[in-house]
Amino acid sequence: MAKAIWEELSATKNLLLQTIKDFKTEQFNTVPFPGSWTAVQVSEHILLSASGGVDVLQGEGQGTERNPEEKVSPLRDLFLNFDIKMTSPDFVQPSDVPQDKDQILSSVTDTFEAMIVHSQKLDLTLTYAGFEMPQFGLLTRLEWLSFILFHTQRHIRQLGKIQTYF
Repeated sequence: MAKAIWEELSATKNLLLQTIKDFKTEQFNTVPFPGSWTAVQVSEHILLSASGGVDVLQGEGQGTERNPEEKVSPLRDLFLNFDIKMTSPDFVQPSDVPQDKDQILSSVTDTFEAMIVHSQKLDLTLTYAGFEMPQFGLLTRLEWLSFILFHTQRHIRQLGKIQTYF
């Protein structure tokens, strides 16, 4: 599973980068419809969540006394269920400040590459005790990476919908 997560993170990173590149510069910071985030806000939200993945991988892990992949399927089922609307916690809410598309692309590349590199060197079966995910509790490093993967895939879909308004 660990090798598969590297490959999936890499493929998802590439899809995210291409999706962001497809926005014209003037569209990137434009609200497409009332109540929507801009493409840059969605991208910033993804980055805020994904940067936590790097922290998790670098954080101290503890032994796991359950299947280290136990929560992967429930995470997938929740975050790839496009029929439900979710509310983001305050600490991953994007700002209202316009941002440069090239800077966002660079940050996405750096953040995802750091996760991929760390995930290849570390024991992904260890549990990260520094943060409990609401509804799921403590997650293993592999489950955190899976969360980031599914969360990013969810928002790539959102970016695609935003793009259809331009």
